[in-house]
Amino acid sequence: MARKKLETLTEQMFYVLLALRTERHGYGVMQYVARLTQERVTIGAGTLYALLDRFEKDGYIHRTRTMESRKYYVISPQGEERLQQEYRRIRQQARDMERALGEEEPL
Repeated sequence: MARKKLETLTEQMFYVLLALRTERHGYGVMQYVARLTQERVTIGAGTLYALLDRFEKDGYIHRTRTMESRKYYVISPQGEERLQQEYRRIRQQARDMERALGEEEPL
């Protein structure tokens, strides 16, 4: 079954939106995600710039300024809502896992 457009976010998508809760340029997003996840999640330049372009077109982020060829972005209210939806979905999955692990026999 095909996934609906942005029904769920990939891990990289989630972390890009999370990083842009503070204004950052592309390289700053890459550094922040790597630092936050202790290098567990890294985002390559090609992936990052494709996501920034897509998120900007979808209205999830806004370009705030360009300085010395660096483009700065920040999450939009629509992007924040999408990020929160994904956070709720992930938390529900974790609750489901905890419930399943506590069962004596599967449902």
